[in-house]
Amino acid sequence: MANESTTASGGALAVSAVLPPKYVYAMAATLLLAGLAIGFLWRGTQVEGASVHPVFGAGAASPAGQGMRPGHMPTLGEMKQMADTQAAPLLEKLKSDPNNSALLMQVGAMYHSTHQFKEAADYYGKAAQADPKNVTARTKLATSLYRAGDVDGALAQLDQALHYDPKDANALFNLGIIRLEGKKDGKGAVAAWQRLLKTNPQLSADRKAQVQELMANVMTSLGEQEATRGKQP
Repeated sequence: MANESTTASGGALAVSAVLPPKYVYAMAATLLLAGLAIGFLWRGTQVEGASVHPVFGAGAASPAGQGMRPGHMPTLGEMKQMADTQAAPLLEKLKSDPNNSALLMQVGAMYHSTHQFKEAADYYGKAAQADPKNVTARTKLATSLYRAGDVDGALAQLDQALHYDPKDANALFNLGIIRLEGKKDGKGAVAAWQRLLKTNPQLSADRKAQVQELMANVMTSLGEQEATRGKQP
């Protein structure tokens, strides 16, 4: 891939080599909340014309400087107000150019970064509609749909993204995470990550090792589940 930049919150998979298999599903949930991947794993979170900060983790942007006092944890209502204010100039431009996918994605990024996932999905969806082959738009749409609770919708968008680019590492990684966490489908998750590694030999050694480690933990967990079932009368 051309760009393997990390996110502000670390960007790499925080998977421990000694992680007990029973914590695999909890680990997947933690990865999601940490802002890892879900569209941003290897491309970072910089959208053209809009700086998007992770909401969770040490890299989260402080509300200070955005009309909030330092140390104040903004409510969802306050975060929406922040997004509305930031998006206003772009929304004005969209009135005369409603199918501008780049502008639509910028607005989507602003709403996603402030936890307004339904609004983000709306704008990412419009971007994907305006540019159906835009894999990044569909991957980010899947992100917002998943965070809004629409697991099936997220998986459908990732399937569409992979139809246009079967090798896209972000889409494949996210497919595995959502299969694991959203569907409790460990086998489906491993299959997605195996496909990621097979079709992306250019991945750096540390990225590859991280995905392999996550796969190994899931496969160990699956093996333990099978053994437990085999012991049942």
